[in-house]
Amino acid sequence: MNRLMLVALMSAVVLWGLAGAASAQGPVTLKFAEIHDAAYPTTIGDFKIAELVKERTKGRVIIEVSHSMKLGDEAAVIKKVQEGEIDLTRINIGPVTAYVSSLNAFLMPYVFRDTDHMLKVVNGQVGNDILKAVEKADFLGFGWFDGGTRNFYTKKPVTSPADLKGMKIRTLQSELMVAMIQSFGAKAIPMPHGATYEGLKSGALDGAENNYPTYDETNHYQLAKYFIEDEHTTNPDIIIGSKKALSSKLSAEEIEIIKQATRDAQPLQFKLWAQTVRTAKEKVVAAGCVITTPTPQQKRAFVDAVKPVYDKQPPEIQELIKRIRAVK
Repeated sequence: MNRLMLVALMSAVVLWGLAGAASAQGPVTLKFAEIHDAAYPTTIGDFKIAELVKERTKGRVIIEVSHSMKLGDEAAVIKKVQEGEIDLTRINIGPVTAYVSSLNAFLMPYVFRDTDHMLKVVNGQVGNDILKAVEKADFLGFGWFDGGTRNFYTKKPVTSPADLKGMKIRTLQSELMVAMIQSFGAKAIPMPHGATYEGLKSGALDGAENNYPTYDETNHYQLAKYFIEDEHTTNPDIIIGSKKALSSKLSAEEIEIIKQATRDAQPLQFKLWAQTVRTAKEKVVAAGCVITTPTPQQKRAFVDAVKPVYDKQPPEIQELIKRIRAVK
């Protein structure tokens, strides 16, 4: 056996040994944080991602979804993901704007014409660009779920921005959302999602803003029975991961598998979300909640009130807003 053949044979043996050692390591288990309960549409979407990843990696990558805030509220989770303590999360974009400012474009009030417009934007080039941008904050962007349309619900009737004046309204921990609520003359109270019920119960809050499924799931409808469909934000939820943790645990191919699984889980999550919105609305109406659908003139008053919020946005956000509105 000549020298070249010997070197080639030894190299093959080494590679075979490394492959065997890798397979002997067993599956990689990833922690996925979710604040909602197991039956919530976003949580079911999370489970679908986990199912697809397990199947497509042949059991090499196992995603364990910890729902119902078992790993902390949104503010705590996002920090743990960045630091690598938690691998993945599905999260409202509001808290993430503190780390990725370009996400503020998706949080702008009344920027999306409707849910279909929002989904076209996030699944297109604008959404892809923002998923790439999150890497600068030590995250990996995997995709989007439908986070629903947010509206105000209060203890007293609201039909115009003037009715919100002086009210204490819970909102996301986001500077932009605080600015929006202040533009209506209300007092914005940014606080964790889990603290809202007690705030409404104690009187620390006069109302809050969220979507129908959350209004129902959290029993907020029992404390604030007036709901106005002003639809100030139609925002996506983002699925992100820890750049630090995942780059050390997974191959580039496995990371791409999670990205594709997230995209493939969308149809199920979107379908369940639409069903849940209908069911939640029917439930709260049956419970005696008063639903107000603004007239076009009333809706225009809300849109006009937030113009100063748009005027204060930096050039980066102004450009993204133009791109969003250009999507047909």
